[in-house]
Amino acid sequence: MAFKKIRFITDSTADIPESLIEKHQITVVPVFVNYDGSSFADDEKELSREAYYNKLQHIRPFPTTSAMPPGLCEKAIAQVADECDHIFIVTLSAKLSGVYNAFRLAVQKLPTDRYTLIDSLSTTTGLGWPVVIGAEVAEKTGDIQQVINTINRVRDATRVYAALGTLEFLHRSGRVGWAAAGIGTLLQIKPILKVEDGEVKSMARVRTFSRAVDELVTAAHAHAPLDRLVILYGIDLQGAHALRDRLKDIAPPDQTYIVRINPAIGTHIGPNGLGVVPVSASWKS
Repeated sequence: MAFKKIRFITDSTADIPESLIEKHQITVVPVFVNYDGSSFADDEKELSREAYYNKLQHIRPFPTTSAMPPGLCEKAIAQVADECDHIFIVTLSAKLSGVYNAFRLAVQKLPTDRYTLIDSLSTTTGLGWPVVIGAEVAEKTGDIQQVINTINRVRDATRVYAALGTLEFLHRSGRVGWAAAGIGTLLQIKPILKVEDGEVKSMARVRTFSRAVDELVTAAHAHAPLDRLVILYGIDLQGAHALRDRLKDIAPPDQTYIVRINPAIGTHIGPNGLGVVPVSASWKS
């Protein structure tokens, strides 16, 4: 098969470190956060993640999140199409957002042999790692099928876990049911969430945040040896560094990153949560 120049497009929920976006020329199309009567693109220009999290607790009415319009995707696709032979578009789980559908509509003007559209079945760097590793393989091989195979293997080997400081933000966003117990009781619970089959599910519930972080450590160790690792945070950078220290025995030295989670997810889980996204080295075998 002839070597092809391959480029990647994803959405801003991928939480890919800026250094890797630049290295692999990844195009990132922002999702939107809506509050104070306006919509703001998650692009660190219209919306600063740090500033947003610092005021999230006090925004009324509560913010909402939305996919980008297909026209914004179409513009990005047209630009990238002029620079390559084939485009991989990898998106946030279609079960969590309309992002996949926005890209599906936007790419219809492109011949089908010029692109591959993939639902990551995940979010944050559960989406980001398949994009980055897929781009690495594309640069080495120029082989579309090898890239597809890599993305599928990495997707299967990647997990997303998050410990929430409170259920308050999930309650506000309407993303949880409240039939099982009174609100006062549930707000004392520190949930540990996981992304599985494209959906956010409850993995465990504990009474203290320190115990929730213990669960993250245990979950990450279950996937060792690791090929990549991301520690996620909203405003608790100190907590993120402490979590990284606890994972230093399994953290790949040159492939471990601390990343501020995107506001499309952070709006629903709150600014004080922490997360881990391990990639098992098993994807290579």
